[in-house]
Amino acid sequence: MKLIELHILQSFPVSCLNRDDVGAPKQADFGGVSRARISSQCLKRAIREQAQELLPKLFAGHRSRLIIEPLAKALQKHRVAETKATEIAKQVGDYLATSDDAAEKKGILKVKTLMFLSPAEVDAIAKALAEIVKKDPKAKDLEKAVAKACKSAALKDAADIAIFGRMVASDHSLTLEGAGLFSHALSTHKADNDIDFFSAVDDLQKAEEAGAGMTGTLEFTSATYYRYAGLNLDLLANADHLGALSPSERKQVVETFLRAAILAVPGARKNSMNAHTLPCYVLGLVKDKGQPLQLINAFEEPVVSKKGLAAVSIAALKQHHEQLKETWGIKPALEVAIPDKPLNAFCKEIMSHVG
Repeated sequence: MKLIELHILQSFPVSCLNRDDVGAPKQADFGGVSRARISSQCLKRAIREQAQELLPKLFAGHRSRLIIEPLAKALQKHRVAETKATEIAKQVGDYLATSDDAAEKKGILKVKTLMFLSPAEVDAIAKALAEIVKKDPKAKDLEKAVAKACKSAALKDAADIAIFGRMVASDHSLTLEGAGLFSHALSTHKADNDIDFFSAVDDLQKAEEAGAGMTGTLEFTSATYYRYAGLNLDLLANADHLGALSPSERKQVVETFLRAAILAVPGARKNSMNAHTLPCYVLGLVKDKGQPLQLINAFEEPVVSKKGLAAVSIAALKQHHEQLKETWGIKPALEVAIPDKPLNAFCKEIMSHVG
């Protein structure tokens, strides 16, 4: 496969970028020690949001349980009466992701599982259903029309679905393998969570009264993380993915993905623990063949330093990569790095290798 790979080192100060079920920063053991962790799902969400901001026209997909009302409105736009439009939209929602009957009793139309759809797909579904709704169609007729309509839309506005993938249990023809590849980010060193005890003052409390208005605790961590993001260019360009886009549009998608993957930061506690930083090092590779390859084993032995962890992490990553190339005969078509090159020049070099 033709592949773009990004190997990113990034240091974050006091933060809780990705929380577990009790609100603590996520962790994982690697190399025999505890590491700070940011899940790939959390990173993908941040990257997808960043891509939508950078190129909204081509990254227009939405993943939601609230798909029934948009479908009903689209059906009305195609001249289906409101009551009938809602009825058909509920049938389609039930087929795609199972209607949530408990929510409907509370007046909310939603499905039980998240469904990833783009505006063009919603419109294509509505248009196709509007054509057959006058014929009093059976459920099977609607289901076939939905699948056919989604394929006709051809992800012309849904690069996010093409990159991040979609799973539809009820209709495997709508399931799509994502062209993007992502790792969980792990700290390059041993990292433990710490506890922040905080108190808040009651502004209207009388001066003679002692004590805080409230107290509490939060867990946080700080770490230098390694993370990996890749893009399968061959898969991205095939007919089921972005084959309907022009080469120039696909190039826009790829460059947007590059920038989003490098710049995106999860937004958890962004006001109380603003930890938004930029990477200290990004290694970009273009491979004409081969398989995706993380460089996380550069840190299987955790780095240790009293003079900062970023520099020693960069050195360990470079050394490990050179060893892998020599041992396994890995020959990237392109190898470029930030800060050796600024972001714009970095992206330009990579894009020069994208057909």
